[in-house]
Amino acid sequence: MPAMYPMKRFTVLCATAAGMAAVASCSGAGDSNLQAKVDEYAVVEVSSPLLETLSDKDMQVLNLFRSAARVMDDLFWKQTFGDRSLMENLDDPAARDYAMINYGPWDRLADNEPFVDGYGAKPLGANYYPADITAEEFEAFDDPDKNSLYTVLRRDENGGLKCVWYRDEYRAELEQVCRYLEEAASITENEGLRNYLLKRVQAFRTDDYLESDMAWMDMKDSKIDIVIGPIENYDDKLNEAKASYECFILLKDEERSAELAKYVSMLPELQKMLPCKPEYKTFVPGTSSDLNVYDAIYYAGDCNAGSKTIAINLPNDERVHAAKGARRLQLYNSMKAKFSKILLPIGRLLIEPEQQKHLRDEAFFWNVTFHEVAHGLGVKETVNGKGTVDEALGSERTTWEEAKADILGLFMVCKLVDMEEIPLISKEDAITTYIAGLVRSVRFGSASSHGRANMMCYNFMKENGAFYRNSDGFYHIDYEKALKAIDSWAELILTVQAEGNYEFARTYASENAVVPEALAADIANVNGHNIPRDIRFDFVW
Repeated sequence: MPAMYPMKRFTVLCATAAGMAAVASCSGAGDSNLQAKVDEYAVVEVSSPLLETLSDKDMQVLNLFRSAARVMDDLFWKQTFGDRSLMENLDDPAARDYAMINYGPWDRLADNEPFVDGYGAKPLGANYYPADITAEEFEAFDDPDKNSLYTVLRRDENGGLKCVWYRDEYRAELEQVCRYLEEAASITENEGLRNYLLKRVQAFRTDDYLESDMAWMDMKDSKIDIVIGPIENYDDKLNEAKASYECFILLKDEERSAELAKYVSMLPELQKMLPCKPEYKTFVPGTSSDLNVYDAIYYAGDCNAGSKTIAINLPNDERVHAAKGARRLQLYNSMKAKFSKILLPIGRLLIEPEQQKHLRDEAFFWNVTFHEVAHGLGVKETVNGKGTVDEALGSERTTWEEAKADILGLFMVCKLVDMEEIPLISKEDAITTYIAGLVRSVRFGSASSHGRANMMCYNFMKENGAFYRNSDGFYHIDYEKALKAIDSWAELILTVQAEGNYEFARTYASENAVVPEALAADIANVNGHNIPRDIRFDFVW
């Protein structure tokens, strides 16, 4: 049977058809600052010296992967917007460029505000649902497949709802992808990669991804990797139930990966250290998890839309977590680009000069690495019979999960520095770099689960004295209070998840996933200094 992840709670639906109306001839929305918005994305050339270590056959495989990735890109356009050519044919070059960055006429880092004439609000369900669907209609629709990650909802000939599996909705494109992957499987000399590719082909044709996810977990020794398929559900703002197509093409940094290997065996010990009640951390993380470093050489689809991913924690299927753990992939070249072009300039602008020495790219690497590790810690099932944490928290699940990963990542880095398990950085480095990183991430806006999570983290840390403004207007970090705030915030999040307290989660987020006036002024200051909000890629390979 295809993998299904039903949700008990359904977000109130308020999509309208206006946002997705086709416009025969579009022009820019008249925003004189639209080119400035394009320029807020720093252009980064994406390549890697690791390409020089590959064989001719490996390069043939990579070229086939790139062809498959381009199809994934087209599929995501269909899912999130519709007819890509409407954006490619915009008269205004700035509007056209910005639409390519955002995969449509809505600004992903500004709460999906439209920036092209003729488009209203983005429908919450994008193209995964009929634009005119109502909450009552969805609830009354009696089909067990309606909450599957891999179905779209469409109108039947009588105007009612029906489920269509991805394998049928996107059949032509998926067959193209399957042919590319089958050819790559026939060329590669790596048995693990071959097995994964063939099982992924089967998954595309059946909408059952379990076996291919298991095969990907077992693929331990391939220099090249591909993350491809319908994976994350962030783009579905209606129900967080529909997976979006994307693709990463990656090269393994074997030297840096070897340095991380020891931390996988430490996961059960790290779980026991979490600052919460023992019954809230009974889940035992798998120790066959991967923790490795890669250079990313190609992004396509969901992962390339708006803000760019710098680390991967997959698969999402909790059956795989229980059996094999997860793979945490740190995208080193992308990470370094974001630190140098965005986080470091923000820190130099906001953090008091005496503490700026603690802004370290090494600390950013460890914070991001253990953010991904933290997704596998905590509790997966509620302790009071409300089902899984995801089921109980419904529409709030991703915001709280990202908040958990953020603060537990920092918690673990500080603990491991104390244990002398992480070299070359101090707790002060980790905390300072984290706080500067909060301002970076808050700029993603409230349309992003990551942005909302960071707003909550920022407000909690500030209210608990982790930092304050000194007499010169710079952030001064109180490291002793910051460590206490880390523990308190982690405990609150873990408690909310373990108890499946949806009402508290929703209310707390509505009150605290906000940008206070002082932070808004800081963001305006950052923007006024032309510090990029994110990066965009020039794929030179």
